[in-house]
Amino acid sequence: MLTTSTRLGRVIAPLALAGVLVLAACSSSPSATWNGRGTSGSTAGNGPRITSPANGATDVPAGMTIAYDHGNATTKVTLTDSAGNTVPGAAGYDASTWVPTKQLAYGTRYTATVESTGSNGKPAKSTTSFTTMAAPQNLVRVQSALGDNVTYGIGMPIVITLGRGVSKADEAKIQKRLTVVSAPQQTGSWYWMSNKEIHYRPKTYWQPGTKLHIAVQTGGVPFGDGYYGKNDLTVDATITTNPLQVTVDDKTHQVTVEQNGKVVKTMPASLGKASTPSSSGAMVIMTRKPKELFDSSLGTGGIPVNSPDGYRELVYYTMRLTWGGQFIHAAPWSVASQGHTDVSHGCTNVSTANAKWLYENSHVGDPVTVKNTPRKLAWGDGWTDWNLSWDAYLKGSAI
Repeated sequence: MLTTSTRLGRVIAPLALAGVLVLAACSSSPSATWNGRGTSGSTAGNGPRITSPANGATDVPAGMTIAYDHGNATTKVTLTDSAGNTVPGAAGYDASTWVPTKQLAYGTRYTATVESTGSNGKPAKSTTSFTTMAAPQNLVRVQSALGDNVTYGIGMPIVITLGRGVSKADEAKIQKRLTVVSAPQQTGSWYWMSNKEIHYRPKTYWQPGTKLHIAVQTGGVPFGDGYYGKNDLTVDATITTNPLQVTVDDKTHQVTVEQNGKVVKTMPASLGKASTPSSSGAMVIMTRKPKELFDSSLGTGGIPVNSPDGYRELVYYTMRLTWGGQFIHAAPWSVASQGHTDVSHGCTNVSTANAKWLYENSHVGDPVTVKNTPRKLAWGDGWTDWNLSWDAYLKGSAI
C-alpha cells in the first residue's frame, strides 16, 4: 500500500503510499560481481558507501539499481556514461536506492557517484564504475491496458501484462519497478492476478478528475530463467470529472445509471435466462464498441451457430463486462421481454436507444454492479479487482 509523493520525478516509497511501487534494489543476475558488496571510493566521515553494483562489475543488467548505505537527506546520486553524459534518475522503492529513469545502454561503461554530508559534518562521497551486459537474446515485452491521453471511469484498474510469466521470487523485483503517481494523492496497491498480469487500484474509487502517471521501468530487468524485460513504458491518463456508476438488478430487470451521485437514467433490461445466467458481482466496462460481431462458435467450448442456442449477430453499442462474454448491449429483438423476463445468453439486453445513450455517456473503467442473479462472478473473469475488500486486495501484493 502506498501513497504518491514525488522526488526528482519519481515516487518516494516509505511504507504507505498511494500509487507507488517504485524501483528496487537489485536482484540476482548472471554476474557474480554484480551481487557482491564491493568497496568503492572514499567514504570519509561515515558518508554513503555504494554497495551495488560493485566497483569494476561487468555483465550488469541494463535495468539496474544503485544501492548504497549511510544515506541521508543530503544524499545526491550522479550517474554518467563513458562519454560523460549524465543519466537522469531518482530515488528507488527501497531506502538508499536510486534508479535511472530509463534502462541503460547495453555493453556500456558507467560511473556512479553518491555524495552527502558525513556524520562529521564534512562532505563525503563514494564512487563505482561498472559495465552493462551485452544485449540479451531472450526479451519479454511489457504492456499496459491504459493508453496515453485517455479518460477513464473511476473504477479503472491499472493493468500491466507481461509477455511471459515470472516466478514468485521475481514478482517483488518487478513490482518495485512499477510506479503510479496520482494527483490528487490516493492510497492504492498492486495485486498479482497471475504470474504475468499485475493490477493496481486505489482503496476506494479514483477521485473524479484524477491525473495518473504510470511508469513501468522493466527494460533490461532480469525476469528469471535468462529472460529480461524488453521495454520501459509510461502512460499519462485522466479519470473522468463526471463519474458514471451503473447498477443492473436482475430482480427488478432494471438498469440504473448514476452520474455524480444522482440517478440520471433507468432502463428496462433482460438478463441471462435460466440455462445461461448472468453473473453477479462488481465489474467495470472493459471495452466499448459501436458495433461488434457476436459469434457463439468462437472461443473455448463454442456453440455451433446452427444449434438451438447458437447465434451469429452484428450487435450494436457493446460494452464488455467480462472475458467470458458478458456485455451490456443493444438488443432490439428482446425489447418485449425487457423489464420483466430474462431471455439472453448472459448479457444485459437493453433497447437500441438506451444502449446508444449508455455507450455515448460511458467510459472504459466505469463501475458496473450486477446483482440478484443466480451465479456469482468468477474471480479474474474480467477486471474483477473491486470484488475484494481492501485488506484482501493488499494480500495480492508481492511486497
